Amino acid sequence: MKMNAKFKLMMAVLLTAMLLVIAACGGAAKDNNNGNAPGAGNGGAAVEQGEAAPASEYPLKIKDDTGTELTFEQAPSKVVTLVPSETEIMYALGGADLVAGVDAYSNYPEEAAAKPKVGDMTTNIEAVVALTPDLVLASSSMNTAAVEKLRELGIPVFASDPLTYDATIEKIEKVGHIVNKNEEAAEVASHMRETKQQVVNAVKDAQKKTVYLEFSVGWTVGSGTFLDELVSLAGGTNIAAATPSWHEVNAEEVVKQNPQIIIFPALKEEPNPIKAAIESRPGWDTIDALKNKQLFTVTEDPLVRVGPRLADGLLELAKAIHPDLVK
Repeated sequence: MKMNAKFKLMMAVLLTAMLLVIAACGGAAKDNNNGNAPGAGNGGAAVEQGEAAPASEYPLKIKDDTGTELTFEQAPSKVVTLVPSETEIMYALGGADLVAGVDAYSNYPEEAAAKPKVGDMTTNIEAVVALTPDLVLASSSMNTAAVEKLRELGIPVFASDPLTYDATIEKIEKVGHIVNKNEEAAEVASHMRETKQQVVNAVKDAQKKTVYLEFSVGWTVGSGTFLDELVSLAGGTNIAAATPSWHEVNAEEVVKQNPQIIIFPALKEEPNPIKAAIESRPGWDTIDALKNKQLFTVTEDPLVRVGPRLADGLLELAKAIHPDLVK
């Protein structure tokens, strides 16, 4: 399977676009803050637990993950999202009425599917322009060409590519700051941080279990990705971490590593092609995970979209890896 096909599966089912979203997710870990954390240097203020988040002050200057500085004279009123994670962020912030258009894979929440479409893996630039947005939210890794073209046309694009759980939270806070949804962003961020702490506390004394991930037939995910980080947070050790980013499965190496647990996404296809591939590979019947029936399916979208539901994905991973400790 070629990487483009993998991307499409990730995005369609979505993302394992993950990094994202994915293999846009893949890549070496990096600092996504650009020295411009929410509430610092961009007209905002740090918010303590229980405090009301201050309103954004305009004109507002903020940098995205490409290092591009954007200036907003007022809160955006027409937002177009080019990947599902950004759509989910806008809805989680209570900004459904601001969303003027979405990509073809935006399916959550359900009402997002009714919004005008602006393309799939390839952005329809004319469709975006026709909506006259004053903000486009994009992935700097998956929408590279579209970001460049839209900026040439003078359309403000906030492009991001968070590769960690915390960087995803910070992105949400930044988007909230741009659209003056600071209170809502603070609530989403608080929930995500609390979920992470819940998981970390639950597994902190547990022996780490070896885990193998396969989110597209024949492909696994290594270091420098947020899926690798999530496995670690959930009390596991990713056996593919020695190789960075998304890469093709080395079947013999997986047998050698002998993972205790194998995790793959639940798909609409029956039989699940990933499960079928795992169970049919020569020699894999000797792997502990298969011998002990420790194969688990997880909901794909929350784990391959760098948005609010990443918290749900982390919790589901933790339940699969340490079901006795995480309820």
